[in-house]
Amino acid sequence: MRPTPHKTFAALVVAALAAVLLPVAPAVAAPSAPSAPAACTPAQVVTNGGFESGTSPWTQSSSTVITSRTGQTAHGGTSFAWLDGVGSTHTDTLSQSVTVPAGCSSATLTFWLHIDTAETTSSTAYDKLTAKIGSTTLATYSNLNKATGYVQKSFDVSSFAGQTVTVAFTGTEDSSLKTSFVLDDIALNTSGGTTPPADSTRTPASPSYTVSLSSNTAGTVWTGHESATFTNASSTPLTEVYLRLWDNYHGTCSAMPIAVSNVTGGTAGALSVACTALQVALPTPLAQGQSTTIGFDLAITVPSGADRFGHDGAFSMIGNALPVLAVKDGSGWHLDPYTNNGEAFYSLASDFKVTLDHPSTLLVPATGASVDTAGSSGRTITTATASKVRDFAWAAGPFAKISGTSTAGTPINIYSVSGISSANAQSMLTTAKSAVDAHAGRFGAYPYGELDAVIDNNFWFGGMEYPGFVLDLVSTTALTHEIGHQWFYGIVGDDEYNSPWLDEAFTDYATDLAQGLSGTNCWNNVSWASTAEKITNSMAYWDTHSSRYSTVVYGYGKCALHDLRRLLGDTVMAKLLKDYATSHWYGVSTTAEFKAAAQAATTTNLSSFWTTHRIDG
Repeated sequence: MRPTPHKTFAALVVAALAAVLLPVAPAVAAPSAPSAPAACTPAQVVTNGGFESGTSPWTQSSSTVITSRTGQTAHGGTSFAWLDGVGSTHTDTLSQSVTVPAGCSSATLTFWLHIDTAETTSSTAYDKLTAKIGSTTLATYSNLNKATGYVQKSFDVSSFAGQTVTVAFTGTEDSSLKTSFVLDDIALNTSGGTTPPADSTRTPASPSYTVSLSSNTAGTVWTGHESATFTNASSTPLTEVYLRLWDNYHGTCSAMPIAVSNVTGGTAGALSVACTALQVALPTPLAQGQSTTIGFDLAITVPSGADRFGHDGAFSMIGNALPVLAVKDGSGWHLDPYTNNGEAFYSLASDFKVTLDHPSTLLVPATGASVDTAGSSGRTITTATASKVRDFAWAAGPFAKISGTSTAGTPINIYSVSGISSANAQSMLTTAKSAVDAHAGRFGAYPYGELDAVIDNNFWFGGMEYPGFVLDLVSTTALTHEIGHQWFYGIVGDDEYNSPWLDEAFTDYATDLAQGLSGTNCWNNVSWASTAEKITNSMAYWDTHSSRYSTVVYGYGKCALHDLRRLLGDTVMAKLLKDYATSHWYGVSTTAEFKAAAQAATTTNLSSFWTTHRIDG
């Protein structure tokens, strides 16, 4: 989240504070970092997968394969690869050599494919497209696979880790009746694995949510069913779980916006924490390593207001509305209260499959990769799937939409409410493409497929992050910040209520780097309000000192990271953060773990640095 001046963020740079300069550890020559064990650095290894940067480094059979000519449309942006579509004996090819990093246990090739044809047969494959990696054929498609719009294809290519191979597509047509094979947004994402780092103290582990909802005409009421499958990672048997109904903060216990009923797989108990936590007692204790499923009917009523959960006229924003499992760790169950000042959310990497049935007049951007299919008369079914995300959000409304693809191959969609000019929407698309690649280059490839941004200048909070989905004002800095949260909070998780600096300070630091800012004069006009004020304070503290939250957590927090960079040196700091992201990919970060990682990167004792910068933990 990036607060607006309403939240006193502007005070960071302009408030007339007492000029008490923070002592900073003197700059010293950074020693060489100790060598770290080899690990996969998450990466997206296809270059120019959206064809928006010309033809390089693709090899094409003719200059007309990569194109933006009329007759077909791009999945994102303006360019695409069009194979065949001639109507006579013809072959087109498209290929690129890629290196799949060694040490990566996960490598996934994805591409978006549209097929249309003049063939009338329902049984004979006359025209074909073959997708290969190296000498391995991944799939063959034909005129029989024709479909309206693009469909995303996905293949596990982990076996090619450590190899340089060619990704190739070959389209062949017979002597009559044309078939067009249209490709766009090709990517090959690698990571160290899809399983979060093991920590037996955090449970329920590996949640998987399946949701099916249908909306009213306006998209403000959604009803249906949700189920959650999970495993007990702890050596202590689980006798209960808790569902967080976060958006009940926006109503009352007598009129709850999030209503759960007809619970199966457990017994619903008492609501607590202002009706934002629902206890579900399990029928029998769940031992370590065992899995179970609970299910329930769900009703969501979106209140009026331009909020992260609210509707701004015809445009509904639906963040934190799906019930998710609370986390139990070494401190017990985390049942912290909702905070409107920042975030209280703490959840483990989860899988979601969400089906949203809605009027076709509404566009529905959402977390994950979405596919639209025809529903009943006048309705569309949007099916969104997302892997290893911490929660799921969507919006619904008659948005204006523009799309593009970043240079590194991430498809980006900008959804604008009424009143956002086309020039501003285009500016936000340009910002998003630049930001996602800048952050990916520093911390590891963006793993969530497409990225959706909803732009509304009526948001009081500035911006808000969800996996693969952000809400924002027309603001280059704010959008760069929210996209940075895809890494810090999204990929590298944290307990946002008890350690807000781990996502906000790190994201503001990443925003500075993406915008070419070095933090010079970062500590001008700084003062601490009291000896109790620390960068690492929890939201319990900041909710009673709300005017200081942005100044300290965002501002002083990023300044501390700039100071650490100056102390360690740019190269060591860059490696520290990238290695730290890799080792916590889909896991949870703590202040103690980050401090240990930083100390391991230098021979300089950092104890005084943490004390001076008020970083406890």
